[in-house]
Amino acid sequence: MSSAKSITEKLRESARLVDEYMDQVLRVRRPEALYRAARHLIEAGGKRLRPFLLLKACSLVGGEQREAVPLAAAIELLHNFTLIHDDVMDNDDFRRNVPTVHRLWGVPIAIASGDLLFAKVYEAVGRWAEESKPPLERALAIIERVTQASIEICEGQVLDISFASLKEVTEEDYFRMIGGKTAALLRSSAEIGAIAGGGGGEEVRRLGEFAYNAGLAFQLVDDYLGATADEKVLGKPVGSDFREGKKTLIIVHALAHAPPEERKRIMGALGNPRLSREEVKEVTEILEALGSLSYTLERAREYVEKAKDNLRGFPDCEAKRDLLDLVEFFISRKY
Repeated sequence: MSSAKSITEKLRESARLVDEYMDQVLRVRRPEALYRAARHLIEAGGKRLRPFLLLKACSLVGGEQREAVPLAAAIELLHNFTLIHDDVMDNDDFRRNVPTVHRLWGVPIAIASGDLLFAKVYEAVGRWAEESKPPLERALAIIERVTQASIEICEGQVLDISFASLKEVTEEDYFRMIGGKTAALLRSSAEIGAIAGGGGGEEVRRLGEFAYNAGLAFQLVDDYLGATADEKVLGKPVGSDFREGKKTLIIVHALAHAPPEERKRIMGALGNPRLSREEVKEVTEILEALGSLSYTLERAREYVEKAKDNLRGFPDCEAKRDLLDLVEFFISRKY
């Protein structure tokens, strides 16, 4: 299997193709502020995991990756649309080591720039259909996957917001939320790649399940890093989940196992926007002592193994190895 360095290099290679296409789709025009705002987070970087997943799924079923680049760009545009609106809803100040869109341009332009990206998603899909001339049912299946992912993301986001005001959130609640907010778009990315590559129904289904399980693992690691990572590497303040009152699996597990005094300290920290770095450190130490951090990583590894099982039966090839490396990267990453 390839090294972690190899997968990061391959991510950069596919990102260049996708970024070139997004640059065409988002050429700056009037009103300039709208387009500058829409491009802001894209130009700030990002791992481009979803486009990579789409392109490799396309290749795994025998498709030509370059022909699917417009679809990979569409998925990345959709992802960035959700980030802009997510930052507005969470009132976050930084993402990818840069100020968030609403901090630079204000909430109205941030909302409009997100809406623009959402419209550009369908423009990119339309360009792909015009260039590739796929069978109608294939094009419709791709549009259906984009639309369904968008619906599930909205549902997951509202569940996430609602958790802050709930005293009790179960593990089942949490996994339903991240299934919509995070894993749904990864699943659709893989399914769209497989559909574009001419894959059969079973191949599309299995690649979708692979990506969904990988997406659950990705979010679990994201929650872990949000509590423990270096801020400069992470690109946003550590402890922001605590300050925003997020009920991550770490918190759900901790509240279920904490003695009354420690439970009180955790609840006192959740949703406190003035939580200091020292207080974040104290809460993190409690979570570590309760085993909540290690439990979250254990669950992430569980979903990584499920994802790997979903790829059994596919022939050994570079695309399959890349997908296996990708899911390992999900759990070993530091950012």
